[in-house]
Parts: sequence; structure tokens; C-alpha cells
Amino acid sequence: MEVYTHSGFLIKQIHDRLEKRSNNELRAQDLTMMQISVLLALEAADGKQRSMKELERHFGVAQPTVAGIVSRLEQKAFVQAHGDAEDKRIKIVHITKAGEACCKEASSHMNEAEELLLRGFTAEERELFHHLLKKAANNLK
Repeated sequence: MEVYTHSGFLIKQIHDRLEKRSNNELRAQDLTMMQISVLLALEAADGKQRSMKELERHFGVAQPTVAGIVSRLEQKAFVQAHGDAEDKRIKIVHITKAGEACCKEASSHMNEAEELLLRGFTAEERELFHHLLKKAANNLK
């Protein structure tokens, strides 16, 4: 008889394994999954930029956390941060060409991980799995 495993525990296991895999792949570039997430958010944004405040809200983290991530990405020349032309109190973060190239490589790794995660799923199962994950995530908002 199979012992029931809580869904939250299974989700945590999946998350931990995906994060470990990602961080191992990113270690050579001295990057973290959170840094890649910021780069991807910038790449997808209008004008390939967002304010620090927008990044804080998007990721649900505090200002010092975003400031540290942006600072490390600036040191690697993946982003540039500057004051807004109209309001210098607002700091704008813009992805660079090097950051965009990094995103392409990261997306490739993410697609590989996604395929590994969903290996053996039919197209219908993949769609259902994604739908159920979104529904569960929305339940916890």
C-alpha cells in the first residue's frame, strides 16, 4: 500500500530539485536563479526595463534584496541602473546586450529542465498539469 504524500511536500521536492539543477548550471557564470529571474523579467518588460519598485512588487521581496541583486548584475554588466529622467528618486533598471545573451542561454536550460520534468506526459497531461498548478497557485494568493 502506497503511503499518501502531501501535495505541498511533493511540490517542495520538485522545486528543490529544479532549483538545485538550475543553480548547478548557473554556478559557472556565478549567477543564481533569482538573478536570472530578474533578467528574464527585464527582458520581457516594455523597453526592457523596470523600476526597482516594480521589481520589488513583482518578486515580493524587500528593497534591499532587489538592490543587492541589481548591484551584482551591474557588476557582471548584465544590467544598467540609473535615475529616471523625470524623477531622480525612481531608479530604473535596464537589461544590457550581455544580459539578453545570458537570458537566451538560461531559457535553453529552463526548457531542458521543463522537458525533463514533463517527460512521459502526454500533451493532454502536460496541459492539465499546468492548469492544475496555476489553479493551486491562485488558491494561495
